[in-house]
Amino acid sequence: MVEFLYIPNFFNYVNPKKERHSMKKKNMSLPGNPRYQPKSLRGIFGYDNLYVPVCEVELAGLRVLADIGIIPKEDYAQLTPQMVKKVRLIRTTDVDVLERSVTRHDIRALVRKIQEVLPTALHRWVHVPYTSYDPLETGRTLQYSRAHSAVLRPKYMKVIKILSGLVRKYSETVQIGRTHGQHALPVTVGFWLATILSRIIYNCKQIDHFANGLSGKISGAVGASNAVHGLGIAEKCGGYSFQNRVLSDLGVNTSIISTQILPPEPLAYFLYSCIMLSASLAQLGVDCRHLMRSEIAEIGEPFEEGQVGSSTMAQKRNPVNFENLQGTWLKNKCEFGKVLETLISEHQRDLVGSSVMRDFPTMLVNLTAQLETLLREDKKKKPFLERLTVNEANCKKNLQMSANYILAEPLYIALQMAGYTDDAHELVNRQLMPMSQQKNQSLWQSFLMLVDVQPDLVKVYSNIPREVCDLLAMPENYVGDASCKALTIADIADRYVLA
Repeated sequence: MVEFLYIPNFFNYVNPKKERHSMKKKNMSLPGNPRYQPKSLRGIFGYDNLYVPVCEVELAGLRVLADIGIIPKEDYAQLTPQMVKKVRLIRTTDVDVLERSVTRHDIRALVRKIQEVLPTALHRWVHVPYTSYDPLETGRTLQYSRAHSAVLRPKYMKVIKILSGLVRKYSETVQIGRTHGQHALPVTVGFWLATILSRIIYNCKQIDHFANGLSGKISGAVGASNAVHGLGIAEKCGGYSFQNRVLSDLGVNTSIISTQILPPEPLAYFLYSCIMLSASLAQLGVDCRHLMRSEIAEIGEPFEEGQVGSSTMAQKRNPVNFENLQGTWLKNKCEFGKVLETLISEHQRDLVGSSVMRDFPTMLVNLTAQLETLLREDKKKKPFLERLTVNEANCKKNLQMSANYILAEPLYIALQMAGYTDDAHELVNRQLMPMSQQKNQSLWQSFLMLVDVQPDLVKVYSNIPREVCDLLAMPENYVGDASCKALTIADIADRYVLA
């Protein structure tokens, strides 16, 4: 299996004579831009750790071969815990050197590195009865599963918990709703946040679901376990398949069927759900960026001690974190195109997609960077998202900018329900709006003026319930069930976090 292998700082590693010097320090770089690399993922996707789960799959194979009596007990007994630890510590860059200089094959190079650690009696059993993509595919599943359980899930649970608190805090804080960039109807800040929180929860649940569906394979070169069945290994498994025994030992789901590679869908759907969460976090970013505009200023991004907003304009407070949320999504959606390119392969196996799949962790790196942006703590250990501020005075001011006009909807519907026989929408649009703009008064006040001069409106007016009349004079009260829905989403969030 000859393929191009991307190696960060490649020229430090190609010369075996320099190996000893260059390997003193682990290369823990993650895929993607070095500027955006969460430390929390280095243990899983750090470059020199990439073969850790692959080695675990190789070791699991040895354990099962010993359990079923293929490897003599006295030979397997020579495998000490110290040796197991050394195998798990084999560095990617060490394997790269051997691959480049000798084997021209990554897994055969890894096998030799493992054999260097193990006792001679076990050398012949390493990678039996595997094909390369048995440990590679299963190791990849271990990586993504661990990234989900150890990094992603704890972080997005924290984000959900904080957002739920903000939704509750601002569930009744009135804010002008916006559609098409224009003032629409009143809502509440908590309702707006809840619409984003609901999307985040949905996508997180999808990630959980598809993470649980990730699987591995130990099915050989074409997926039919030819060596296992043809060479008598299957008979020694006591009713269990060799594949099931190895994957059970690793705690990995078994793919029902595979070729030399796993079916691409389980991983693709997992990564897609991660991309969808990235988008919902970006929605928070773009909304907050908009609401931080000078002329709106309803939302404030925490400004740290020593932080500057511009290299030249000292008065500025740029929404840098919210811009990063949105920008990271732009990168991530392009990364997912690589996943789509690997959904097909010749005879369901070729090496075209192999190098592409090495980039897949970039999507998790980017998503983690977004989550860590929201969770970044200040000196008082308070997360960034928790320090988000809402300027309630500006919320009121912005609503008042359109207060005279924003109740066009309830006014025209109330007129229709009260018996107005013509098109009330046209009445509001063609008569009341120009009057209100000319006299700088509310639509309701303009309607009352028309009642005085148009006798046919008197009966309609008398049919409008008093509580509706009161509502039409107070736009800040026309918020529907915004507060209730906000609290409902907060309850859903809390149950999800506690489940």
